[in-house]
Amino acid sequence: MLSAAVAGVGGAERPGQVKMAQAVRHAIENDEHVAVQAGTGTGKSLAYLVPAIRHAIESDSAVVVSTATIALQRQLVDRDLPRLAEALADHLPHEPQFAILKGRRNYLCRYKVTAAWPDEDDDQLFDPREVSLTGRMVQRIQEWAEETETGDRDELVPGVNEQAWRQFSVTAKECLGAQRCPSGAECFAERARELAGNVDVVVTNHALLAIDAMEEFDVLPEHDVVVVDEAHELVDRVTSVVTDELSEIAVATTVRRVGRLIEQAVADRLQEAGEDLKALLAAAPPGRLDQLPQVLGDTLSVLRDAAFACITAMGSRGGDMWGGGGKNDDPEKAGQRKAAFTALDELHDTAVRILEAFGGDSEVDRAEVVWLEGATDRRPALLKVAPLSVGGMLRDKLFADRTVVLTSATLALGGTFEGMARQWGLGPARPDDGGGVPAQPEQDGPGASPGKPGEAGGSPEQKAGQKRKSWIGIDVGSPFDHARSGILYVAKHLPQPGRDGLPKEYLDEITELIEAAGGRTLGLFSSMRAAKAATEALRERLQVPLLCQGDDSTSLLVKQFAEDPATCLFGTLSLWQGVDVPGPSLSLVIIDRIPFPRPDDPLASARQRHVAAKGGNGFMAVAATHAALLLAQGAGRLLRGQSDKGVVAVLDPRLATARYGSFLRDSLPPFWTTSDPQKVRAALRRLTA
Repeated sequence: MLSAAVAGVGGAERPGQVKMAQAVRHAIENDEHVAVQAGTGTGKSLAYLVPAIRHAIESDSAVVVSTATIALQRQLVDRDLPRLAEALADHLPHEPQFAILKGRRNYLCRYKVTAAWPDEDDDQLFDPREVSLTGRMVQRIQEWAEETETGDRDELVPGVNEQAWRQFSVTAKECLGAQRCPSGAECFAERARELAGNVDVVVTNHALLAIDAMEEFDVLPEHDVVVVDEAHELVDRVTSVVTDELSEIAVATTVRRVGRLIEQAVADRLQEAGEDLKALLAAAPPGRLDQLPQVLGDTLSVLRDAAFACITAMGSRGGDMWGGGGKNDDPEKAGQRKAAFTALDELHDTAVRILEAFGGDSEVDRAEVVWLEGATDRRPALLKVAPLSVGGMLRDKLFADRTVVLTSATLALGGTFEGMARQWGLGPARPDDGGGVPAQPEQDGPGASPGKPGEAGGSPEQKAGQKRKSWIGIDVGSPFDHARSGILYVAKHLPQPGRDGLPKEYLDEITELIEAAGGRTLGLFSSMRAAKAATEALRERLQVPLLCQGDDSTSLLVKQFAEDPATCLFGTLSLWQGVDVPGPSLSLVIIDRIPFPRPDDPLASARQRHVAAKGGNGFMAVAATHAALLLAQGAGRLLRGQSDKGVVAVLDPRLATARYGSFLRDSLPPFWTTSDPQKVRAALRRLTA
């Protein structure tokens, strides 16, 4: 069936694609997990979609495909799936059906467009120009609301900021529900859910996948197979979903929502607690909190109690103040009450969570990390709390009851899947038989997999969910000949990077490389400060156009870079993973330094220390793994088409000299490697000629 699919979309079947499709089908049929590293150009979308669609139709249950980016969601829904459905129609009982589903906050709320709900967080807008800009965006949303058929925020082009969109959307907890809402019959979010409940493939994002796994209620349709594309981003996206924050804005918004619904004296207690928190956070230094200061603990306790007092004063959650919460309630007042309860719950629960984060007796017992982010021009200080690991959540909530296929171009860090598997909460992998399809385990051995849901067999421990499903990691390679098409150049002769910006030697090296390449350069920097400094310094030296992230929208900069081969583009994190420029416009990727997390990054540093406290190597498990992933993603920008050739130049000599250098190099594609600058410049000149 894969052959028919490839022919139907006008492609060519590739060995790596076939191997991946076989591994995915085997995992589905044997109710186990599989992690597949598939290089750019493998055709991995078809490789997982074909066996997934076949299973969905044969089992009459949906398959969920989760991605990290909007771009890939749109590629799947607008291009890959329509062509694939047509190609497979004659090979299946019916033509495959598919739909996209996002979190409720991504859809326009028809009721909120017209209802007089409390003003949203206008006081977040410190810049008067922002207020004017947001006002124009609000007007544009109102005009778009009259014509949109989906209410999907991503279809509003150009986009709008969060302040504007928040005035026309609700979270799942704020929603009145289709039965009580006056616009329930026309609800965009409900319509999307209904459509997703009647298709074979549901395309969603990692955030909604995490919410579905963590919440007690179902967000996604019933399913027994999940495909996680861009799986290298899963942990970060899940961490983001389960991170909570407290700020003066959150308290002020809650007071505003609840003020008209309870006695003023009760609301005033919450407002006073918020003012105390505001003063405390404004005076405190940003960074990780290893111990809870007494004054902060007292303030959080008062805030928690004040929020609980407001919840109590609100009375029945059904809305007895407005008629008992029945279907005929005043929907506007019901909406105000729901919004107030949601804000109070979040405030109370976050305060409790932060207080409890300091309850462990030792570092080994610690489960969460708390830190303060300092105020900026656009927002006040934030007190944040996040889990030290989401592996346990993923193991229990995502991997326990369904088959999961994880795929990306970068999963085998240091040459193995172990680093990513630990982050996902998976145990040791089951060995591969060498042919791309997992070897069959001994039925009673330690690698035996649980029986399929609903089937007899399996030990009592398996039936009780006490044994993990087996999994395997497979690298199906790449259609590119990296050793012949690309050079990895490590500038071993340069000094180690320091904290005081780019050394003069680095600027000289970048200049010589770009001159040899005739432009055609993507510069990936570890910070925006470094990218801007390099841009300013080199614009005076170079005769080629030099763009810097921030000069315009990133999409327009990438478009301009791709259209003019002489142009260079410098930037930071989003360019490491988001640039796809095949052809002659990109022959040189420059990486200024190994992208370790910042030493003062509160979450990364806490995770590193926690691993060390449990007897592991915190640096390798956290910092080196993070760097390896980004390096692999950055190096992957070079070869995007079969005819592409070029150089990945890493200026940081530690890639060649440090003990961890081999781990990082083993995470990169198998380019031909050199530390000779003359050979590299000569190769670039030949490419330019």
